[in-house]
Amino acid sequence: MKNKIAFLLLLLSIACGEKKTDTKMVEAKTGNKVKLMTLDPGHFHAALVQKKMYPQVDSTIYLFAPDGPEVKDFLNKINSYNSREESPTAWKVEKYLGDDYLEKMIADKPGNVMIVAGKNSKKIDYVLEAVKAGLNVYADKPLVINPEGFKKLQQAFDIAEKNGVLIYDIMTERFESTTLMQKTFSALPDVFGELVDGTPEEPAISKESVHHFFKYVSGQPLVRPAWFFDVNEEGEGIVDVTTHLVDLVQWEAFPNQIIDTNNIEMVKAKRWPTVLTTDEFQKVTGLDGYPEYLKKDLKDDKLNVFCNGEMVYKINGKHAKVSVIWNYQAPEGTGDTHYSIMRGTKSDLVIKQGKEEGYKPTLYVVPHQTDGFEEVLNKAIADKISKQFQGTAMEKMGDGSYKVNIPDTFKIGHEAHFGQVTENYLKYMEAGELPQWEVPNMISKYYTTTKAYELAKKN
Repeated sequence: MKNKIAFLLLLLSIACGEKKTDTKMVEAKTGNKVKLMTLDPGHFHAALVQKKMYPQVDSTIYLFAPDGPEVKDFLNKINSYNSREESPTAWKVEKYLGDDYLEKMIADKPGNVMIVAGKNSKKIDYVLEAVKAGLNVYADKPLVINPEGFKKLQQAFDIAEKNGVLIYDIMTERFESTTLMQKTFSALPDVFGELVDGTPEEPAISKESVHHFFKYVSGQPLVRPAWFFDVNEEGEGIVDVTTHLVDLVQWEAFPNQIIDTNNIEMVKAKRWPTVLTTDEFQKVTGLDGYPEYLKKDLKDDKLNVFCNGEMVYKINGKHAKVSVIWNYQAPEGTGDTHYSIMRGTKSDLVIKQGKEEGYKPTLYVVPHQTDGFEEVLNKAIADKISKQFQGTAMEKMGDGSYKVNIPDTFKIGHEAHFGQVTENYLKYMEAGELPQWEVPNMISKYYTTTKAYELAKKN
């Protein structure tokens, strides 16, 4: 009789398709493997985590989300990874689609890691509920977009520590080869010296990124949801993309050091909008018109999105500058770009990505004194750099600077960096802890972005 009832329930669940069901998801018997639960995947970064497979991770993904175009896009991307000719993945998706997706995930807990990438306004509440339930968190940036969210984040880290689980944000830019090279050179006193204190006008370390609303992801035009342009949901630019840049400032200038929020002082901050025409908005969203919640940002039928921001601040006595700019679409043959400079007592380390560089990030070493510097630089490349980046060579430029030519094998692209970050996170999962500096520096990172937001809003 029991078997008959179970069979009837199975038929009923199949007939219902994607509709809500009260049947509890059953945890597969997979030993000690990590089991991923993806919650409300509103951003394509959620799928990029699964662009490759990991031996420590069970092949079944448990998906909890509201029904709609965003979750369908996530499933389409997973299907494209599974069906591609080269190195196809083999993910299986157990999905639950319904308005009570968060409650269902917490109640069932078929996995032990929650992946979240979507509406930034909801993210910290998802994180809080997950750690309260004893779940690990692997989240796309930013974790918070305002001072109220920052308070919740502090609470979440306290709860995570008590429950023995990890919160980790996905910092892909640490794996970009020219950034890694810049960090490596900055740790060589013979080449770089030491980081100067800098000034507000000429900071010791500066980071700037330029992004575009219309772009291609995994070979397809990216369709962004309309809420992406609502700063109440996505967050303003000064608390969104700047998360990566503030992280790199800490990670490069003060490697493996704990940064106290008391040693961070916001000097100045500003914000300004990118203006989109109706045609541009329609092209990137696929919608015929503006939803009601965006009409507050319309001026002369053009959408004003406060996605640009800049901050200058002091961190451990050093001046830093971070800025982010959003344009609608990059010129033909170009894409998102990055500029960075670290000023040392012996040389500056500069990353450019302009026309001269073929719009590819390129590192230059700019010496303050040329006598004997080339010999020092060659020795550093032979003794230190080549061990980490085999085949790296330098080229002297007409202005006296040296271009660092990194082999293409180390330039794997932004999408592949998600796999590298995930592999790191899995190592931390196995160890049961993050590096000692990661949690306090995550707190300091979001303290910095939310303080910049507060100051910019006053101006």
